Amino acid sequence: MSIHFEYSPDVQQAIENKQPILALESTLISHGLPYPENLNTALEVEEMVRREGTTPATIAILEGKIKIGLSTKELEYLATYQTVNKVSVRDIPFILSQSLNGATTVAATIFIAAQAGISLMATGGIGGVHRGNELDISADLIELARTKIAVICAGAKSILDLPRTLEFLETYSIPIIGYKTNVFPAFYTALTPYPLATRINTMRELGKFLHHYSELPLSSGVVIAQPIPTEYEIPSDIIEPAIDRALKQASMQKISGKAVTPFLLKELTAITNGKTLAANVALIKNNALLGAQLAKELHKTSQPGQRFKMVDDVLRREDNQVL
Repeated sequence: MSIHFEYSPDVQQAIENKQPILALESTLISHGLPYPENLNTALEVEEMVRREGTTPATIAILEGKIKIGLSTKELEYLATYQTVNKVSVRDIPFILSQSLNGATTVAATIFIAAQAGISLMATGGIGGVHRGNELDISADLIELARTKIAVICAGAKSILDLPRTLEFLETYSIPIIGYKTNVFPAFYTALTPYPLATRINTMRELGKFLHHYSELPLSSGVVIAQPIPTEYEIPSDIIEPAIDRALKQASMQKISGKAVTPFLLKELTAITNGKTLAANVALIKNNALLGAQLAKELHKTSQPGQRFKMVDDVLRREDNQVL
């Protein structure tokens, strides 16, 4: 599959020098946010990641090539053209064979990032089980169940059936780590009635967890759930009626398939007078920041010198026990 990959100069250099890299999806640019917020957010997120000492690798398919790392011009294209395909995993072969352009969903980004050797990704929120149809399951969950990668998010999107989504994650042994939270956040809402079994409060402990996770022969991904910043949170008693109204509009207009999520996000922006848009941008940036910092932490603990130091510490303890 690597014959279809094209790396940006920054990502190529980071790979060669074994520097930290953070994968980013591209559907939020082409289908998730309106212009110019989509372009501004993409540029600001990439700059934020770079400031933390991590290389951003926004993933998309352009002219039949899988691009790992995008130029400003390529980001502008995704943000402005209306004909960009929304690409999930099943769509990749067709988009490549027809030399088409496409923005990658969380599922497709997970798949491609893992193939490229990138172990960490940040997004706004993962997909899940849709409300009203327990068989309508996002490919995000399927890919998480079979791909070893850590995904930082603000939980699953509020428009989904969260109890069934959590049940799927548990059934497929996908760990959910609450970063500084005891509950599973619901995208716009930090506090929910869905408790998590695992909470981690520091970057060091998060890095330690992922280090052990990477060494075990596990096949599923990991969800690192971080709540939306408090100042942008929309309480459930406000967002739920808005979601119900948007869902009714989708049903009346017979919106289905890939078009559902973009439609609902647009409707919610209108219903809430832009509050959901501001919240969406804020949580995307917040998750990218955590992802950049975590990538740097993982890079630090994976350095050969650090590994030798860990071995020396173990040997020293064993020697002391013998004495």
